[in-house]
Amino acid sequence: MTAPHPRYRRALAVPAGMAVATALAFLPNVPASAADASEAEASSLSYVVNVRPGHGPSPRVERAIARAGGTIVTSYDRIGVVVVHSANPDFAKVVRKVPGVDSAGNTRHAPLPAQSTTDVGTPKVLSAAEAAAVEAADGQDPLEPLQWDLPAIKADKAHKVSLGSPDVTVAVIDTGVDDTHPDLAANFDRDASVNCVTGKPDTTEGAWRPGAGESPHGTHVAGEIAAAKNGIGMTGVAPGVKVSGIKVSTTEGYFYTEAVVCGFMWAAEHGVDVTNNSYYTDPWYFNCKNDPDQKALVDALTRASRYAEKKGAVNVAAAGNENYDLAADEITDPVSPNDATPVERVIDPSECLDIPTQLPGIVTVASTGAKGVKSSFSNHGLGVVDIAAPGGDATRYQTPAPPATSGLILGTMPGGGYGYMAGTSMASPHVAGVAALIKSTHPYLPPTAVKALLYAEADATACTDPYDIDGDGKVDAVCEGSKNRNGFYGWGIADALDAVTK
Repeated sequence: MTAPHPRYRRALAVPAGMAVATALAFLPNVPASAADASEAEASSLSYVVNVRPGHGPSPRVERAIARAGGTIVTSYDRIGVVVVHSANPDFAKVVRKVPGVDSAGNTRHAPLPAQSTTDVGTPKVLSAAEAAAVEAADGQDPLEPLQWDLPAIKADKAHKVSLGSPDVTVAVIDTGVDDTHPDLAANFDRDASVNCVTGKPDTTEGAWRPGAGESPHGTHVAGEIAAAKNGIGMTGVAPGVKVSGIKVSTTEGYFYTEAVVCGFMWAAEHGVDVTNNSYYTDPWYFNCKNDPDQKALVDALTRASRYAEKKGAVNVAAAGNENYDLAADEITDPVSPNDATPVERVIDPSECLDIPTQLPGIVTVASTGAKGVKSSFSNHGLGVVDIAAPGGDATRYQTPAPPATSGLILGTMPGGGYGYMAGTSMASPHVAGVAALIKSTHPYLPPTAVKALLYAEADATACTDPYDIDGDGKVDAVCEGSKNRNGFYGWGIADALDAVTK
């Protein structure tokens, strides 16, 4: 059994520059166009410099940054994270020695802008003929019969009680969201949307949308969360809440630290209630805190995600699609750094973190398929995975009951269409949608209480043992823990009905 490529957190097929957590059930691969090297600042890299939170860089630190050849792009003073560009290869090493600097590190290896030579995965698009063949029951949107994932978490029953509140906003921190899609337009929160790719907010009209040829990942995720129940297309888990787009991936599909920091900070300052993070932060699949550069990235994103939670956001993230046991003693990482020449390394998961997935306070989501069993690709790990939800799986492994025809997850696509993807990238938005329903039902609950309800209301699911998903007689993953909390399903499978009735 082959685990999906690790870019999107990934929907099954992910571009090397895409840390998207959609174990993307991207089917065929199409080559990504190469970036024009003449547009790159050939020798410049981006850095984060972390100083004392609550303050900007001191005059001494500012002078040191300038002397080391750095230019400050922006500073998130409330968390003490400064974004800097420099062509000095020793910039971080020099600045780390300056009093008042807690940590500093380069966020990338590819020069600005990042360039990718990997293939971009393409989702399976729902054809007009397939859509026309669907027979919806009364009260269902036309494509809802194809969404086996909704009854899997009792969302269809929850919708009879509540669709969620328009006062609740879920931010999709991702590849961009097409807010012109007819299933998203009515629920889109423009004020909470932005382009953060450079590490500095860009509020130009439509800057949050994916460009031509860019990944549909973020738009797909947005539809899973909040596609309107409007007689058109599909239905989201929380079709009455708002959704915003915070674009953090480069054209080539890289999710760099400065962009993700910007995304969390924007969400924090714009009243977002839930963030969905279906990606990992490039270029390292795992960031090791004993490496000074990687430690700086962990520090910066820990500060940003904690600040977002402090300001009221529940942060939900995909566990990843490599069938890794994130609680193992060691893991082999063959893909890092993915914007340079990867070097296979054996890492200690207690010291080296998949971020933002393994940061403190993050809701870490594993994926299940149409039979309610851990998806073949889903990462797992006792004490790491908090909860599980439908993310799809190859139909040959987990076939849905009719009238659904695909074991993948249906979602909205840029340009007004619909398509299938699979991955923990798809599981995470299901949990984000349930968290939004909890927040709708209990509008004054802080994030810690929303998370507590999310876990308490989940349907406890015992370990699948033995786990032989492909039926070849060999165990494909080992689940540890009790029915009430284990490495495959965490506290259980998310329950949308309980979210609106308890």
